[in-house]
Amino acid sequence: MGDFPPEPTVMPARQPWWIYTGTGQPREDLDLTEVLPKPPRWRRFDGEPIQSPPPPAGADADRRLGTLGSFHAQADEHELNMINAALLLRRPLLVTGAPGTGKSTLAFRIARELGLGRVLHWSITSRSTLPSGLYGYDAIGRVHAAAADHSAIGIGEFIRLGPLGTALLAYDLPRVLLIDELDKSDIDLPNDLLHVFEDGGFEIPELVRVRNADREVSVFTDDPDGTATIIDGRVQCKAFPFVVVTSNGEREFPPAFLRRCLRWEIPAPSQEQLAAIVAAHFNADGDHAELIRSFLHRSRDSSLAVDQLLNAVYLTSSGAVTASDPATDRSWKRLLDALWRELAAGA
Repeated sequence: MGDFPPEPTVMPARQPWWIYTGTGQPREDLDLTEVLPKPPRWRRFDGEPIQSPPPPAGADADRRLGTLGSFHAQADEHELNMINAALLLRRPLLVTGAPGTGKSTLAFRIARELGLGRVLHWSITSRSTLPSGLYGYDAIGRVHAAAADHSAIGIGEFIRLGPLGTALLAYDLPRVLLIDELDKSDIDLPNDLLHVFEDGGFEIPELVRVRNADREVSVFTDDPDGTATIIDGRVQCKAFPFVVVTSNGEREFPPAFLRRCLRWEIPAPSQEQLAAIVAAHFNADGDHAELIRSFLHRSRDSSLAVDQLLNAVYLTSSGAVTASDPATDRSWKRLLDALWRELAAGA
């Protein structure tokens, strides 16, 4: 693969208005409350009560991004412009691109670098609806509790906010919400999201009905063991969440939805970026340059995902698979063909 030279590293000049720099590494020098400007007047919200800070990113981020402090590739200028613009304008960022190019990972990189805590993840299917993202109410469970004469159990014990509903609680700093693969949704969901994106909040009818008797109700959230107090049955954000919406480009979205988002098409990762991803997951252990070059060469004619490369690197670096000469070992080449089988559209 000698005809595939390494790409030169081109570091964009940092712009004064950039807050996110694209490293995916925590910024110890960053106090987001000091450097994040106030939102535009039409994106300001006054929700209350203010919630406690979210739980830390934890193992979920480490699993997706690799270890802290490892080598990383610099994001390009357009990517940084789009992400920072979405952050300052308090608008959702719609990220499109081929499967496996790192669209979902972007949300975790942003949350880790800016210290925004655990990412709320709403994975979309054809059965996803707006209410399922906002909250769930266990009406049957409440009926059973009443039948068992557990009258002391409040209605909040039967309500759990979904990822979107949790993101819209009143936090001092934005929560990061990943709405993953929106193009797999029912045709109505993008339009259903419009009012929530504009209003920065929603009502829970079950709590609105009891607000005269019980103004403040504690409910469960999408965070592990998380609870929140809801006043008068309304969830209203203070800081609009940083929303990353991903799409594999399987369908078009309504113009009204697109108008409320900033749109960025993520390119296929470069050789340097793949090397950074491999180094983050394998602690820069071993020389995987030849395997990366082979992967890029194969990707020219096939739709491959980054995790397919990581699978191959793991097998070689862990010692699980050995080849006297990987370039000529027929058994290894057959296994690699299976690992790097071309993805079907939307896979």
